[in-house]
Parts: sequence; structure tokens; C-alpha cells
Amino acid sequence: MEPRDLTPGHFAGYPPQGRSLADAHVETLRQLPVSLLPSLLREIIQYDYLFPVERSTIEKQLSALASMDHAQLSECLNGFVQISLSNDLRNFDWVNHPAQFLEQQSAWLWSSHQLDAFRTAANDFSAHLDAVIRVEAPSLRRLGIAVIGQGVSAWNEPLFRNLRPQGTWFQRIKPENGLRLLLDATAQRARALPAPYAHWYIDGGIAADHDPALTSISFSALDLLRARLLKKMQVQIELPGMGPEQLRSWLAQLTPEELGLDVSADPVLARFQLNLFTEASGTQIFSTTFTQWTTREVLRRAQALTVIARFAPRQRQRPMNELLSGDTATPDLDPAGSLIDADMAAWYHWVNQQRLPGYERSAFIAWFEGSSQAVVIGPTIPRGVQSDSSLDVGQLWAFASG
Repeated sequence: MEPRDLTPGHFAGYPPQGRSLADAHVETLRQLPVSLLPSLLREIIQYDYLFPVERSTIEKQLSALASMDHAQLSECLNGFVQISLSNDLRNFDWVNHPAQFLEQQSAWLWSSHQLDAFRTAANDFSAHLDAVIRVEAPSLRRLGIAVIGQGVSAWNEPLFRNLRPQGTWFQRIKPENGLRLLLDATAQRARALPAPYAHWYIDGGIAADHDPALTSISFSALDLLRARLLKKMQVQIELPGMGPEQLRSWLAQLTPEELGLDVSADPVLARFQLNLFTEASGTQIFSTTFTQWTTREVLRRAQALTVIARFAPRQRQRPMNELLSGDTATPDLDPAGSLIDADMAAWYHWVNQQRLPGYERSAFIAWFEGSSQAVVIGPTIPRGVQSDSSLDVGQLWAFASG
């Protein structure tokens, strides 16, 4: 089937909100080449489970394409029109299975030496849309907090070496009740400007008591989901002919219901929790990897205004077969190694935050939990300096967010 043959009836298998969106823009979708269209359909078929920012982005893209005249649209799509596809791809059911189509298309582009041409077409397409779509910075400055070092009583090596040049390094912080002060201040911020999925608390261990105004996700709370997934993965790995690509395709088709997730209360969050374990490597096993990846995805996908990410000790490395077995025995923890992981993850947290609209106004705190060391970064905060001020963690928050 060619895109020009699309009718609203072709989207009957989509979830309701995605189906309505596709039906409303079917005239625009008919004009797109097969080399591009499944990329948009993959987002539309997941529309019901996306964060508000992601939904808005898709809507703006479709509206921008609909607003272009014939000459503008032809220029925008020219690179994709030049991409040749195999007969198998053209005959594939790309309407109902766009993600699987894109996997096969990637292999075809590589084998037919068209990857560079496709990349150029994608960049040109994005540039045309960016010229039409207005990106607005959030009204509230973005604030990120990384809490590292849980379980480490003393550490003599330098911390925050990547972050210190970007802000002020404090060495006399009063740590008493620090996490509680941060969570309370974060909750107060969330209540002052409530918005769906805008304010997050991510914990690599057991989440501390927190205000329900924060969207919360923790490694410990998802133990059952991880165990079920690892068990299913182990079965798949042992099947004849199962390789990395086949396993990835199988993971991509899993649904929350297949792993016993309750989707009734919040289907968006349930699907997000599943994706954390099916779209990344190591999140199923190591709590530091889980916390780092979740923070990245919350910023990239939800474009959260507030993210407090607390790292907990991960288990020590063991043979991969043991790790994938889903053994529920008490793991041997590695607090010191986890601190090293989390120190680098705090840097990535700040880098990912800087990629979002309004980055020039954003602020960031990295604190070694239970210790006197912290770094604060912000537009009005001196860079590359050391402070001997004696502040509690609440005052540190006020310094960063003021």
C-alpha cells in the first residue's frame, strides 16, 4: 500500500486518542513518503501513552506539515523521496507495525549504503520543521538535583570534578536532615506550579516519604516488574536462534499487562516504567544505571521542570548469567563503586538538563548525601569558585533557586 491510499479506517487498530489524531491528519499523512511516514506513525500509535510535551510536539509537527504549500512540502521531503526501499519494505504492514518496519528499514539502509543519505534527509526535515515550529522556554526555571553517595560514610577522593568548573563548590554544608529538606522544598515547588509529569522524584533504592505532588519512581518499587521481565528474558535467550536483534524486537513488543503492571490508575506512567527496562541496557540489574537512565528519559521525554534523583548502592558485578537469572537473594552491594557511578551520572544529569529549552536559566545541585560537599550551578552563581560558607541543605536550595 502507498501512503496516498490511506483512509481513516486504516487506523482502526490504534489506541483511541492516537486514532483520532491520525484521522484528523490523514490528508497530511497521505503526502509523506514511505521512507518517513512510519516514523511519525510510530509516535501516533503510542500517542495515548506519551507525556504532554511529547503529544504537543507531534501535534505541532503535523500542523506544521499541513500548513506548508506544495513547494515548501516538496523541499522539506525531498531527501526522503530520494531514498529507495526494497519491495519487502513497501509491502510491509507499516501502518499497524511502524516500529517493526523501522527496524527492518535500518538494516536495509545499511545494506544498501543509504544511511548517510537518510541522515541528511532527517536533518533537513528537522531544520524545516524547526523553522516553522516555535519552541517556548518554560515560565519556571528548570531545577535539577542529584543526591549521591548513599551508604558511603567517608570518601577521600575528589568529587564533582566535572561540575565544579560550572558553579560553586561548597565544603562546609550541614548535612543534617538534608534529604528531607530537599524533598519538602521540591514538593512546595510542585504545589506552587502544578502540571502533569513536571516535577519528579527518582530513587535508586527505597523512596523516602514524599508529597504526592511529585511524580515518583523507584528501583525498589519496581522489583516485581524487573523480576518478571528478567525471567521472561531468560526464557527468550535460551530459545534456538535468539540473538540480540531478535531479543530487542521481542522487548519492544511487550505490554505492561503482560508483566502484570496495573495500567488503570496511570497508563502513561505504567508504559514509561516498562520502557525503562525494555529500551535500555543494565536498568534491569543495576540501580545506578536505572537512576541515570530514568533521569535522562524524564528530561528528554517529559522535559520535567524539577527532578530530584537520589542514587542508592548497586549490586556488585557478577557473571551475566547470574545477573539475568533474576535471583532474588540479597545482593552484595558496592557503595564505593556506586558513588563513582553516581558522580559521573550527576554530570550527565546536568548536561541533559542543558539540552532543554530555557537551559540558560536553569539551576542544578549535586550533593554528597550525609556529607559537607555540594556543588551549585546557576545563571547568577559564580563559576569555578570554592565557598567556605556554612549552609544547611535548605539554604543551599534557596541559593540555587533564588
